[in-house]
Amino acid sequence: MTRRSMPLAFAIFAFLAAHTATAQLEIVPVTDAMLRNPDPADWLMWRRTLDSWGYSPLSEIDRRNVARLELAWSVDLDAAPSQEGIPLVHDGVLYFPSPSDVTTAFDAATGAKPWEHRRALPADLGQFVPFPQTNRNLAIYDRLIIDNGADDFVYALDAATGKQVWETKILDYKTHHVKQGSAPLVANGVLIAGRNCQPNGGPDACVITGHDARTGKELWRKRTIPKPGEPGGDSWGDVPDDKRWHVGAWMIPSYDPELDLVYIGTSVTAPAPKFMLGGNDKQYLYHNSTLALRPKTGETVWYYQHAVDHWDLDHPFERMLVDTAVAPDASQVPWINPRLRSGEQRRVVTGIPGKTGLVYTLDRATGEFLWARPTITQNVIERIDGATGAVTIRSDALFTEPDQSRLICPTTNGGKNWPAGAYSPRTRTMYFAMANTCAWTTSAATATATPEMIYAIATENVIAPDAGGKVGTLRSISVETGKEGWRYDQRAALMALLATGGDLVFGGDVAGLLRAFDATTGEVLWQFGLGASVTGHPVTFAVDGKQYVAVSTGRSNVTGGLTRLAPEAAPAESENKLFVFALPD
Repeated sequence: MTRRSMPLAFAIFAFLAAHTATAQLEIVPVTDAMLRNPDPADWLMWRRTLDSWGYSPLSEIDRRNVARLELAWSVDLDAAPSQEGIPLVHDGVLYFPSPSDVTTAFDAATGAKPWEHRRALPADLGQFVPFPQTNRNLAIYDRLIIDNGADDFVYALDAATGKQVWETKILDYKTHHVKQGSAPLVANGVLIAGRNCQPNGGPDACVITGHDARTGKELWRKRTIPKPGEPGGDSWGDVPDDKRWHVGAWMIPSYDPELDLVYIGTSVTAPAPKFMLGGNDKQYLYHNSTLALRPKTGETVWYYQHAVDHWDLDHPFERMLVDTAVAPDASQVPWINPRLRSGEQRRVVTGIPGKTGLVYTLDRATGEFLWARPTITQNVIERIDGATGAVTIRSDALFTEPDQSRLICPTTNGGKNWPAGAYSPRTRTMYFAMANTCAWTTSAATATATPEMIYAIATENVIAPDAGGKVGTLRSISVETGKEGWRYDQRAALMALLATGGDLVFGGDVAGLLRAFDATTGEVLWQFGLGASVTGHPVTFAVDGKQYVAVSTGRSNVTGGLTRLAPEAAPAESENKLFVFALPD
């Protein structure tokens, strides 16, 4: 189905609400070649490039002059309860996703607003989908701005006018409940996106889909939960299909055009404690896994499971794709493949894909385990077999019956969450904003799971005992050796990062400060108080040769949970705003 019918009165209202264009822009169509090698002035997807580096080669703003950075313009955004938006910039136009399917085009240099589109959403949506307002990012292809709707449609707007071009229904929000907060990735003309499926939506809500980027036509869909008898289906034991719940894939994938593989991560099951499903000895594919898929067909080429999760420590976050020498340092990296020849060149998928805070490095052609290491405090992974990549869970972290309590590190907020890290090819270093958290975690008081229980755990969050009262920590880790370089610790939690050709790392925090760090030393070279928690990902772009840095503020579930651990660091305001900075003329 590609169009939905509406009563006449509602259709008229929807048309008036959704078509507020005031100007027509001149748009250079975006091609697959441009997505593979974007103009340095542009930011064409959530992490700028298909490899999810969060890196820009722009270098006008550098270590020598960043202290002079000043506010160029700012604008108030919709006062919605959740704001996690990441700008997209093409040819001098900044496109911004706001909650509840609001998309705005701005002149990237001045903040002038050529158009805004407000998509009409069903009035009863909140009865079926939790937090439907979330809207993190956008995609661009040809002359289209593309997003996943809160009501389980994928839709496209004309980038020049803001008028809707097409929409395609993916799921019925009333029967297959899905919280959709992220736009697709465009991989060789195909829109790839997963879903944050809710337990009461059943296993058929847990799907990854491929759509034609120009037309919205569905090309394929695949479940992230295999049925009994399918490959991986036996890993759930005797759990019937209708009780296999909540393996979502709710963050944006990465794509390797040469291998023609899309890499996407998956989340926890519901309930989380496995004794409430088929037992603690089962694998429950494909939760907490990296899936390598063919974008044209959805075929699974390989998978790797990072952990069997009993505590909502899911693994859907960004996968960085790097070509590198691989020489893990055994003094800091405890789990290494014994077949690895130190220093050999590999195409790897790497980074911190999950809340446990472990760095995993895999061969991205085959999924072979190469090395892994912990970062922040964690007490759920006991060891990883270097030869096989098999992960062993600590037995004393498992729940075996109802109403058991365990101190689990990190919390459901994660040692790492959706605030993305960054990779700089200049330093060959990955940078991650982490949180030092633990939680007294208690299993449900019953062994009988229902969809309404969702995770079937209760948590009481605390700061990790060895963190010295500091929630936030920024870690730099060599992509080649796994060794930790500099680190930065503070009371307030840190958020997403951006690396630049000016040898800077930009990052905000929940206290409302945006900072620029020296990418080599970690020295704070500049900071600016924004007045509200930094909830969006910082990006950088250029207009007429002038470099800008942009970031949004507001509130989110993640920042709310983290500020409660350091309440004195919480900002007084939670305003949804977009800030853009530049050097003075």
